Amino acid sequence: MTLSQSIAKIGKIITIFGNYMNIIQSDGGSQSTLSAMLEGYDCPAILVSANYEILAYNSEYREAFGALELDQRPNCYNVSHGYNVPCDQAGESCPLSAALVSQRKERVLHIHQTPHGKEHVDVEMLPIFDDQRQLLFFVELLRPVPLASGNVADQQMIGTSQAFLKMLEVISRVGQSDVSVVLRGESGTGKELAARAIHMASTRSDNPMVTLECSGLTDSLFESELFGHVKGAFTGAQFNKPGLIEQANGGTLFLDEVADIPLPMQVKLLRLLETGTYRPVGSSEIKNSNFRLICASHKNLAQMVDQASFRQDLFYRINVFPVHLPSLAERRDDIPAIAKSLIHRISPDQTWQLTQSAVERLSSWHYKGNIRELRNVLARATVLAETHVIDLNVINKCFDTDHQASENIARDKVDLKTAELAYLQNLMTTYGDKEKAAQVAGISVRSLYRKLNQRDIKRL
Repeated sequence: MTLSQSIAKIGKIITIFGNYMNIIQSDGGSQSTLSAMLEGYDCPAILVSANYEILAYNSEYREAFGALELDQRPNCYNVSHGYNVPCDQAGESCPLSAALVSQRKERVLHIHQTPHGKEHVDVEMLPIFDDQRQLLFFVELLRPVPLASGNVADQQMIGTSQAFLKMLEVISRVGQSDVSVVLRGESGTGKELAARAIHMASTRSDNPMVTLECSGLTDSLFESELFGHVKGAFTGAQFNKPGLIEQANGGTLFLDEVADIPLPMQVKLLRLLETGTYRPVGSSEIKNSNFRLICASHKNLAQMVDQASFRQDLFYRINVFPVHLPSLAERRDDIPAIAKSLIHRISPDQTWQLTQSAVERLSSWHYKGNIRELRNVLARATVLAETHVIDLNVINKCFDTDHQASENIARDKVDLKTAELAYLQNLMTTYGDKEKAAQVAGISVRSLYRKLNQRDIKRL
């Protein structure tokens, strides 16, 4: 910025400052009047001057972030970030500076300090003008992104990488609308969490989000689960059962692995989406349901349309707003924070410490199963570690377990059931304990017993 530009900017700020001081003085300096200006917003809001001073805040802000001592003349960058200088001077984008230049609304995703720790917040900066088009104030709207955190906390979506922030910004924006969303990404990238974040950011958040896992469902089972059935509709239907569509009325319906819906059922789903009506299996009664649809798939739906394995009309009906969920390979910078959070969830009653070399090894690994695979590795690590410290040696052992199992399966060229048998045998040999083996396999001890009995595996 040149000297003349700096002088011009300073002069503009002084003029704006004088304008809003005149407004305050003409009202007798009433703080309550300024706060009342913000109560019309249904989200946390603050009134900010052009020199970053917070002049007022609404009750939504107080509930979300706590009360402010306005007589101390707090600055927005200090309250939100703990900075001593504006955001753009601290290496971040500043919506106030951008709005000051553009003279229009600006929006940005920031990580703010809150009473709950660091959280991702969708910030919208609105310039307020008088009737002479002179800038008076800025109204800053702050919408915390549900289930998202900038650090290790109780939240479940964690990250600060550019790929993660880009996804989060898209989720925040589409959450406030009511359009259908398709979440696309590799297996294990957290599509259900993203769906829940979209639901919680919507106007439907007070109503339920209902999930249907479409993979492996037959035509009749899919229809019964989705639409419900009446007593006597088929053998075994001994009572009326409401479908998930009825439960999702007013809320959100999440169809996970939507690519696996049988083709005959895709026609009925399309009719439901186009008319909002359906009939339970075995009933002639037509019912209505008002829901928001979110779908997810790790498969390429457009490619499936070209291959005639997914209906084109249904694809265009659900694919209103596609959202890409980045893989761990696209957000390696987030792996250390994700790993710490996962370990806390795996073993909340014990404090674990990851050495730097272990973190670097975790960050360099290619995770085909993404966060789900990373969780499995860390679950093994908590079992193999002799102390509360998880070092490089422990992590290498965890990776070797998968590598050896994969080599055995590839060498023998076996079917899925035999591969599962080899995997279970490997775990039992490694740990010699069913509870530990079940924890690493990600199944219950009862399921492990059942699988062992079905395959006549020798119990250790």
